[in-house]
Amino acid sequence: MVLDNSKAYWDDNKETYLRDVRAPMEALLLALEKEFGEGKVFRPYRDVRFAKDKTPYKDHCGGVIERGRGGGAYYVQLSPEGLMVGGGSFHMASDQLARYRASVDAHGVLLRKIVDKLVKQGWTVAGDVMRSRPRGFAEDHPHLDLLKHRSLYVRKVWEPDDVLHEPGCLDRVRKAWRQLRELNEWCQDHVGVSELPRR
Repeated sequence: MVLDNSKAYWDDNKETYLRDVRAPMEALLLALEKEFGEGKVFRPYRDVRFAKDKTPYKDHCGGVIERGRGGGAYYVQLSPEGLMVGGGSFHMASDQLARYRASVDAHGVLLRKIVDKLVKQGWTVAGDVMRSRPRGFAEDHPHLDLLKHRSLYVRKVWEPDDVLHEPGCLDRVRKAWRQLRELNEWCQDHVGVSELPRR
C-alpha cells in the first residue's frame, strides 16, 4: 500500500491482506486476550473526510485492547517500518482531559514516577501537547510539562527483523505491554471512560 494505494491494487490484493496481515494480527491479540482483555483490529480504510492526504488505505495494521476510549489502552502496530507498541491515553474527550489535569495537579508525583521509569526502559513519551500552559495552572507548576498534554501515551519501535515472523513477536509484545500496566492503570483510575456522547 506504500507503493500503490489505489483501489485497483487493494481489490487485487485484499485476500492477501486478510490472510497474511489481518489474520496474524487477530491471532496475536487473541493470544494476549486472557491477560490483557479483548482486542480489536482497526479497519484498513483511512478517514479522509478532513485530511489533506486522500489516500484511501492505511499502510499499517493496528490492533488495540482498551477499557473505554481514552482511559488507557494497549496498542500494537505492524508496518514496513517494523513493530510499534504503545499505551496510555491516546484520545481524551473534554471531560477526560479535565479529570486528567486535576489528577496531574493532585497526583502528578505518581504519574511522573511511572513515566520516568518507562523512559528508562526505552519508551518514548508522545501525545498532543499544548505550546502554552493550560488555563488555571501556574507557570512554575512542578508538572507543567505533563499538564500540557491533551493526550499522553508512550511508544516503542523495533525495526523489521526475523522475530516479526516468529513466536518471539508475541513474547516481545507481551513483555512490552506488561511494562505499560502501571501507566494504563493510572489512566483508568484517574482519566477513566468519557461520559460524553461520541461525535
